Amino acid sequence: MSSISIRPATQEDLPILHEFEQGIITAERPFDPTLKPDPINYYDLKALVESDRASVIVAEDQGQLVASGYANIVEAKDFYKHTRYAYLGFMFVKPDYRGKGIITQILDELKSWSKAKGINEIRLEVYSENDPAVRAYEKAGFKKHMVEMRMDISRKSD
Repeated sequence: MSSISIRPATQEDLPILHEFEQGIITAERPFDPTLKPDPINYYDLKALVESDRASVIVAEDQGQLVASGYANIVEAKDFYKHTRYAYLGFMFVKPDYRGKGIITQILDELKSWSKAKGINEIRLEVYSENDPAVRAYEKAGFKKHMVEMRMDISRKSD
């Protein structure tokens, strides 16, 4: 994949980034019965691209956007050792480019950006049933930290 280049996203990238967002939602919908019906959005991509507290990264292959990710600086709760951390999200790779190490390049760039901002803790969320994503993040050095649990109590029990 020597033709892949990594760069910051621009406002001109927003139409494709919105398509990537819908790709993420489509992929995650089977894992989350709490999502509203389409159309929905997860992110304010324009604000993230413009923010100095966030870095939206894209991967390009011969001028075509093929992947994305972001880091957003978040204030930590008072009981943590760190005061801020970088929350990673918007991880998307077009199907034809998956399994080629592009997400690792994006993660490396986001880690470097975070370190340059004085951040030494990064976090992300992934659906526990999304085995390929979990494996990719573990391969990149992430460790499972906490499991979020939920219960739907809207239905009467028999």
